[in-house]
Amino acid sequence: MSHRNARLTVHGRRLLVERVRSGRPVAHVAAEMGISRVTAHKWIRRWRSEGDQGLHDRPSRPRTTPHRTAPAVEARVCRLRQDRKLGPARLGPILGLPASTVHRVLVRHGLNRLAHLDRPTGQVIRRYERHRPGELVHVDVKKLGRIPDGGGHKVLGRRAGRARRSSMGFDYIHSAVDDHSRLAYSEIHGDEKAATCAGFLRRAAAFFHTAGIDRIERVLTDNAWPYRKSFAWQQALADLGATAKLTRAYRPQTNGKVERFNRTLLDEWAYLRPYTSNTERTQALADFLHTYNHHRCHTALGGQPPISRVNNPAGQYT
Repeated sequence: MSHRNARLTVHGRRLLVERVRSGRPVAHVAAEMGISRVTAHKWIRRWRSEGDQGLHDRPSRPRTTPHRTAPAVEARVCRLRQDRKLGPARLGPILGLPASTVHRVLVRHGLNRLAHLDRPTGQVIRRYERHRPGELVHVDVKKLGRIPDGGGHKVLGRRAGRARRSSMGFDYIHSAVDDHSRLAYSEIHGDEKAATCAGFLRRAAAFFHTAGIDRIERVLTDNAWPYRKSFAWQQALADLGATAKLTRAYRPQTNGKVERFNRTLLDEWAYLRPYTSNTERTQALADFLHTYNHHRCHTALGGQPPISRVNNPAGQYT
């Protein structure tokens, strides 16, 4: 496979073929390109037998695997995994296979982690991703208890902190996450009423536009009343030229990207450290969002931050 220090890329192999076709000796061309004669002859031979397609890299896996586990046995492994949710160490004795073999089979079929399965049915959870930024934006609201001045229970202890917090009320963190790039935008408000949600959506669209997402096509939300019945929300969608889309009732997996962002929001902002006031926590949100969008690596984006996916919609990462 090609790497950043490779002597020959596909372009270099075509150049090799062109020089040899012009009548020059293979040994001379190989020497000036810094490769061995054996390598040069290999690519010339592949080009003659397969044409231009032969100059591309091939997968390293063997064409045949005589000792691979039989398909019927693999089917039994998968069926037991989905029905009984057992790990390789327990499935191996049942099937008369080494645990390592069972693990390889589970990995091959995407069943090696229980988190990949819907626990009640055992079906593989199929992750999806829209093809371009702005095609679908997930919107949700997370409710957090406000922090009294001087700190809550994380600073003062549970008994003292809980007594002070009882009358503080809640903050409502409105968040929007682009399905393709995972670019995120959040605001803190004192409620989740229709007018608040509509105003948030307009400002989120302005933020995405500034980041390079020109238009929001669809907005996915849960079935809360402001998203289903309110005129203000429908008017905001109409002004943006976007279409509303609702999740299935009691199925937060459908809105999973913003649900996962909410968890990251709690871990890396709200509960990252003890705050001595609600104002201090609120002010820290902007720094978290900048880090999340511009610096925090994302495994679904090849280790890149979300802003890089906006600038590279095809998602071609190495």
